[in-house]
Amino acid sequence: MKAQVIKSFGGPSVFQLEEIERPDVLPGHVLIQVKATSVNPIDTKVRSGAVPAVSPEFPAVLHGDVAGVVAEVGEGVTGFQPGDEVFGCAGGFKGTMGALAEFMLADADLLAHKPKNLSMEEAAALPLVAITAWEALFDRGQLKAGQSVLIHGAAGGVGHVAIQLAKWAGAHVYTTASSEEKLEIAKRLGADAGINYRKESVQDYVQQYTNGKGFEVVFDTVGGENLDRSFEAAAINGTVLAIAARSTHDLSTLHAKGLSLHVVFMLLKILNKDHRKHHGEILRRVAKVAEEGKLRPLIDPTVFTYDEVEKSHQYLESGKATGKIVLRNTWV
Repeated sequence: MKAQVIKSFGGPSVFQLEEIERPDVLPGHVLIQVKATSVNPIDTKVRSGAVPAVSPEFPAVLHGDVAGVVAEVGEGVTGFQPGDEVFGCAGGFKGTMGALAEFMLADADLLAHKPKNLSMEEAAALPLVAITAWEALFDRGQLKAGQSVLIHGAAGGVGHVAIQLAKWAGAHVYTTASSEEKLEIAKRLGADAGINYRKESVQDYVQQYTNGKGFEVVFDTVGGENLDRSFEAAAINGTVLAIAARSTHDLSTLHAKGLSLHVVFMLLKILNKDHRKHHGEILRRVAKVAEEGKLRPLIDPTVFTYDEVEKSHQYLESGKATGKIVLRNTWV
């Protein structure tokens, strides 16, 4: 079968189109005929060698997000059968194969049936970002109807999904972005108010939208100095959720407000086989929300093919994309 393979870490040009052996189906796994994938920042980090602890062995097939059709099921698999349309974030990391191939071997626990109202490309854009947003907002943040939530990064992969999920849950949703265009997108997705962080200080928008009390839940999808701003924006005894916390911070504000800080790293459950079932459970819930018409991924207008994987990584790293970057598999 055809696959885009890397044999060393490096820039986007390290991808090589090769013929490799089609994997045999294993117990508890399914073999997926891959229809689409999407690019996430972690995929570029794996490719570049920035996260060797989670990187697969060479030669490696990358990309976690997948949407496709079940070709074979392994022994012990009861939830899927050949012909089923599925989606998930199921590989491309240590001990797994990725989606940049005609077929992908995936643990059935990491998959769910594709939402019926979404295309393969749309379904492939959801898994990693939706699992991350769900785990942060609901598993860790315990977000409830009526609460105020501030979501940083309105038009980003995780941010735009988090807006929709928080609104579906009945929260009052506020969000930040760097431009009026991105804030308009956020409002179309359901945000109650958009904040241009380049024009408004944290103190200003906390005063405007919470009468100076702060937000009950703050979801930081950006990291770095923005985590400090998240502490500042949170209410007393509030909750801060972070997905990019590899940085050094003064925790004085966190202590002074009695804040709870939760860090989400969704790859841990892929790398730890005993925890994989939870991802499949989240995706089943996400699929229902999508089928209710309450969740749809924001996809950049530029769609790539599997022969253009190098360009797709270049495009993501350029910072010009809005929403998710999707690749369509034209080999199958």
